[in-house]
Formats: sequence, structure tokens, C-alpha cells
Amino acid sequence: MRIKTDIRLFFLSFMLVNTVFTQQNKITAEATAIERTLSFRDIPNLKEPYITVAPTERNDGIKVGKLKLKSDDKEAIVKVSQDIFNGTYGNYDALLISHKNKLVFESYYKKGRIDLPHGQASAVKGYTSLVLGRAIQLGYLTMEDLNKPLIHFLKDLNPEKLTSGAEKITLHKALTMHGGLTIDEKQWKEVENDSIRLKGRGLVQTLLEYSKPITDESQTYLYGNFNPMLVMTVLDAVVPGTVEDFIKNELLDKLGITDYNWSKNVSGLPEAGWRASIMSRDMLKLGHLVQNKGKLNGEQFISNTYLEKATSGIVRPAIDWMPKNYLYGYFWYYTPVNVGNKTYDATLAWGGGGQRVLVVEELELTIIINGYDRDDDKIMKPIFEVVIPAFAK
Repeated sequence: MRIKTDIRLFFLSFMLVNTVFTQQNKITAEATAIERTLSFRDIPNLKEPYITVAPTERNDGIKVGKLKLKSDDKEAIVKVSQDIFNGTYGNYDALLISHKNKLVFESYYKKGRIDLPHGQASAVKGYTSLVLGRAIQLGYLTMEDLNKPLIHFLKDLNPEKLTSGAEKITLHKALTMHGGLTIDEKQWKEVENDSIRLKGRGLVQTLLEYSKPITDESQTYLYGNFNPMLVMTVLDAVVPGTVEDFIKNELLDKLGITDYNWSKNVSGLPEAGWRASIMSRDMLKLGHLVQNKGKLNGEQFISNTYLEKATSGIVRPAIDWMPKNYLYGYFWYYTPVNVGNKTYDATLAWGGGGQRVLVVEELELTIIINGYDRDDDKIMKPIFEVVIPAFAK
């Protein structure tokens, strides 16, 4: 009886995985010519999910492989993917899994397309952090500079107009959301669209003029609060040329990321905390940098000293919507993942709506999620309970 049951389960698993390969042959997740002209909102939902356990080579710099897991684990991951398509966890467009630097599972649903950039919200903060790590690797900043007053790098500010305690804001404070700015909302509304006054370093000059005094008491965790743009403005001041060119030439181009959009802030500098779009496969390249301790093709590309700190749990976010076991580093989150009796360290860039670049270095695992769901925490349950444990065995 047991033998018959095992045989039946084997054939059910085989049929499910075989169905995935059949779907791959019949369904494409490539955008049509018309879809390429549409806004994200107008892109039609896929009628069926695109799911493959053997992704195809696309000459995009991504190595591919096959999902080599026990049949029940493979089946469970495919089921998670089908459940995502069915809306069990909300509105999601893509789930990609890389193991040992090879893409081994790729799936798209709803508005997800393999060859279209996907909108990114606060995940951009994590990408900005990598830009800073690249600047440190190239010698434009040092780890010691992270604890120097931010205004030290912005020589053209008018110090006589700055609020008291402006020197308390360091890159370390801004990267951990502890800048401490206190801006009157009504007062800021009057100037927030003034592209002339806020151009370049004018943004920081105005922020430090309008803010109440910076004190130890004001420098508590406050998500956003202009902190990312403080960091981006320093980067623009220290790298050669513009920070926009630096991001393109020293990060994205070298990773082979060419099809993207990175919007500009009112200051004219690239946004540091949101409003970018990037393809899911290209998000994987950023995750691989973290997984590989900052190395690209065997050479140090991002400062590993910086990266280790950036992806560690430096502070505990004091906000209600943050999961209790999450800590915050330098625009990256850290959380322990329990699998049986073992705990793994995970780090992630996280954008509201469900974009995530999740890395579990010890398992050589990078997981990419794209979505547009307002309640975007449900998706992590199958990731923590099904996907990661499958690779921990």
C-alpha cells in the first residue's frame, strides 16, 4: 500500500513539473509591441502564469540553471507561484529565485513581463546604498567619512543660515533614518516645488534652514524624512562629474543594466528613495552583489566593509508597520530566518507594494519579488516557510 502511494505521489509530482515545462512552451512573458507603449497601469494581466524551473539564457549577463530540489520541495515552490497568480497573497507580478549565482526559478503573473522594467518604491533606497558602497570602493569616501558631519562635504552651503545642530547629521545618521530634521509641513509646502531654490545642494541648504534645531532628542528613527536625499546630495558632491553619471557609468552599466528609469528629485539629482523602475532579472544582479560580498566577476566592486555594515541590524525601527523581527542597516533591512533548529541571516531591500531583493548569503540564495500590493507583508509567509527552507536542506 505504501509503495502504491509513493508511486502515485511521484507521478503527481512529475505531472505538475511537466505541466510547468508545457506552460513555458505555450506561454510567453515577453511584452508585446503594444504593451511596450503602455503605462504600467494599462498593461493587461497575463491570462496564465509564466512559470519555469529551468529559465532560459537571454544574453543579459544572468547565468541560468535548473531547480534541483527534492520533488516535494519543487512542487511546493511551483504551488506557491500558482497561488501568487491566483491572488492568494495579493497583487504580485514576479518571483525569481537564484541559487549559487544561477537563476533556477522564474515566474511572472499579472502585469509582470520578463523584458519590461518594473516600478520600484523604497527598494531604491537599497540601490542608493549600493551606490555609496561603490563610491567607497573607488576611494571617493571612506568608512571614517560616514561619521563626519554631512555639511563637511557640502562646501557651498551658507553656514550662517543653518539651524542649530546641523553638524550633528552624519551619513551614518541619515543612512539609518536618524537625521533628525523637523520641518513644519505647512512651511515646506510653500517651497517644495521650487526647482530653482532647491536645485542641487539648495535642497539641503533649505532643509537645514527650515528645520528646527537638530538635537539628540530629535535624532530618533523616522523613516524617510529627507534622509535618502541627504545621502544622494553628498554623493553628488564627492564623486567626479554628476551622481547621475556615476550611477550609470559605475554601477548600472558595469552590471549590464541598460533598460531602466531613474526619476529625478526636484533638486535635479536622482531620487534616492523611490521612483525608479528596473527589470526583475536586473534586480537579481544587485542582489548577487550583496550575496557575493560585493564582488563582481571575482573582483571587489562594492566595499565589503561597507556592505557588511549596510546589511546588518544596526537599529530597531520604531514604527508600527515594521515586522517586529526586522532591524535596519544602511537602507537595507536585516532579519533572522528560522528553519528547524537553525537560524539564517537574511537581508533585503524592500519597497512598498512588494518589491524585494532578498539575500540569504549562507545559502547562496537570492530571491526577487515584484508587486503592487498595498498590504505587502503576506507574501513573506510562503517565502520564509516554503522557499527558503527548501534550500536549507
